[in-house]
Amino acid sequence: MAWKRAISNLNDFFVSVLETSVTKRDAKAYMNRFVPLLEKKGATGFKQRAAQSRPENNTDAIKDAPNIETIAAQTKFTHGPKPESDLAIQVPLYVALVKFRAPQEVSDATLDGVGKTLSQLRKLGLISIVVVETGIAGENEAHRRQTATVQANRIATAIDNYDAPGARVIDSPLTIETLSEDDSSPFTSRGLFVGNAHDLMAALQEEVIPIISSFGYTADDCAVKPVSANDAILALTRQLSGLQFLGQPVEDSKAIQTSRSAEVYRLIVLDPLGGIPAKNRATGRHLFLNLEHEFQEVRNDLTNSASPNSNISSSASAQHLENAELAKNVLSLLPPTSSAVITTPQEVANERPLEDNGIDWALVGTRRGQNPLIHSLLTDKPIQSSSLPSERFRPVTSSSGMAQIGSLTTLAKRGMPLTIFPDPRVTPWKPPQPGQKQLNLTDPCIDLPRLVNLIEDSFGRKLDVDHYLKRTHGNLAGIIIAGEYEGGALLTWEKPPGIEGSGADVPSRLVPYLDKFAVLRKSQGAGGVSDIIFNAMVRDCFPNGVCWRSRKDNPVNKWYFERSRGSLKLSGMNWTMFWTTPGLALDEQRFKDYESVCRSIEPSWAD
Repeated sequence: MAWKRAISNLNDFFVSVLETSVTKRDAKAYMNRFVPLLEKKGATGFKQRAAQSRPENNTDAIKDAPNIETIAAQTKFTHGPKPESDLAIQVPLYVALVKFRAPQEVSDATLDGVGKTLSQLRKLGLISIVVVETGIAGENEAHRRQTATVQANRIATAIDNYDAPGARVIDSPLTIETLSEDDSSPFTSRGLFVGNAHDLMAALQEEVIPIISSFGYTADDCAVKPVSANDAILALTRQLSGLQFLGQPVEDSKAIQTSRSAEVYRLIVLDPLGGIPAKNRATGRHLFLNLEHEFQEVRNDLTNSASPNSNISSSASAQHLENAELAKNVLSLLPPTSSAVITTPQEVANERPLEDNGIDWALVGTRRGQNPLIHSLLTDKPIQSSSLPSERFRPVTSSSGMAQIGSLTTLAKRGMPLTIFPDPRVTPWKPPQPGQKQLNLTDPCIDLPRLVNLIEDSFGRKLDVDHYLKRTHGNLAGIIIAGEYEGGALLTWEKPPGIEGSGADVPSRLVPYLDKFAVLRKSQGAGGVSDIIFNAMVRDCFPNGVCWRSRKDNPVNKWYFERSRGSLKLSGMNWTMFWTTPGLALDEQRFKDYESVCRSIEPSWAD
């Protein structure tokens, strides 16, 4: 009977999550990754229940999802230790490394909510390893160890309040090695490494959440010394990812096999300071951080005392930068599918009452009270997109009870480089002047064959290249390329039809126009490629606004509606016009120019 109740509870949990939080694409991506060994079947009772609760939204989200009862049946409910002679772990095992800073500042109620969330993540297939950081400047070592022990046990108790097998405070597996001054790279195993992984791997095997204090044992005399929680996280990352080559004999094949059997899928930083601050953002935070492109900007903002972030104390700025550097270093060691979530314990706890129907919506996605850890696991996206205009951000309640725009959470990814021609930091995009040399698609800085492939793959249509080159010659404003032509945007300056005489050469009448917005199909909906491109367009290239058009039946229009400041369905045509220009509707002439351009652009498709 206990087994049946456990299956029923797990069934209810999966139903409540998948029917309320995710799109069809999100559900498929989550299921394909976290339930890879299951046969894909239609979920009978699961689909029926979802359709009854929210039929207008959920049918697509759960279509083709694996049978929920099969998921429950495959879930391990382990009781008691496994034999110590065999620490091999069934793959895939997805792990979240959690840095919990200053838990002594967190109330019991908030800590209880954090424990519940970590327990829910385990149900969803992501088991956490928690590293506790309690260090206070000037605190003596003995008191620091005592504080760490007390806080580690508090966290374990909070997790144990929920479903078995709970959590376990384990002895530190870390070994401290004397490090020479010229050997301090975060990507090598020297200095700090996992010297004894037995207790750690045994806990993971039993699906117990290990809690580790940020201490280690010296290699020469086994003395206990404090270590940086960031260094501890990096050492665990190397060990679990098979990148640690110290502390285990080459002939110990089982140790090597074990070290490679887990995938670090998520870094979680729980910090009272929350996500990474950002200037020129309506939310004041980086909701999504493309480390490949934006890390230097973050570093500059947080180290420059004259920046708009000067209202942040120097100690807080240093801590934010430390968190950003940890995310960058960890994700540099991991596959690009991994990501980091930097948030507050209060947002993770999400202390809100249950809905009337008894489902805890605070755990899951887009209802009142959103949990950033569970939402990001299911969708691989921040709760609110970073590319929304400021007026589209939903107000949320901060941990202090004050209303604010956006979230205190940052979702960071290794991301991808962004190439913009011309570079708006050097040459701001402005309407062309008479006699001024303009960028063209045939210029050597642009890989035209790859660009054409990107457009054709994204749109699923053949481009009439000759026609397109002629149409954009002399009026190309610029081009944005994400990664290795994984996505891009082509933008032009368009002359409204009918302008004659002196008005024909007035640059202010030229319309900034998004001519092509393309993402490779394999990258659509993943990695934030679209948001990265769109953000660059509206923040760096055309901060004063841009317009574009899309067919009225284009499924992408929902995404466009959310990110535009206005739209207009063009009468007599199958086009909808969108724009990001503030106050456009109040400027009659400008509005007419935008509309006439969107009506008159001649397509360049081969068909």
